[in-house]
Amino acid sequence: MTLSIRPVRAGEAGLVLGFIKELAEYEKLLHEVVASEADIADSLFAESPRVFCEIAEWDGEPVGFALWFYTYSTFRGRHGIWLEDLFVRPEQRGRGIGKALMARLAQRCVDEGLPRMAWWVLNWNEPSRVFYRSIGAKAQDEWTVKRLEGEALARLGAEG
Repeated sequence: MTLSIRPVRAGEAGLVLGFIKELAEYEKLLHEVVASEADIADSLFAESPRVFCEIAEWDGEPVGFALWFYTYSTFRGRHGIWLEDLFVRPEQRGRGIGKALMARLAQRCVDEGLPRMAWWVLNWNEPSRVFYRSIGAKAQDEWTVKRLEGEALARLGAEG
């Protein structure tokens, strides 16, 4: 049995969207997914993409993904990586696939001199919280996430 991690390829937007929907279903958020295959393709394969994706394959079969983009820390004066989504199909968990995806992104940080990688985890998702602690991740409890969307975003935007 072999594991490989590779960048997403052109023509695989449907695969990525499928993983996104599987993740959303696991997180009980499938009703929030409005992205289309075309949206994903446009984002991943634009002339200057702003989002990137790694695909995990077990014996040549796609079993998980990590979707990420660059962030910037004004305090550090350096870019970092924001891990937007990490997902491994439930039947494939426990084989080190998630850790391999995280290690690939950590290696990118090291190679590019990026000082950090960050992501969110749902408070109720204890298996993921345990996993992240096991690789040395620290919770940033002093920060509260805020989101502006929908009507509130449009209203504020109209003031600009």
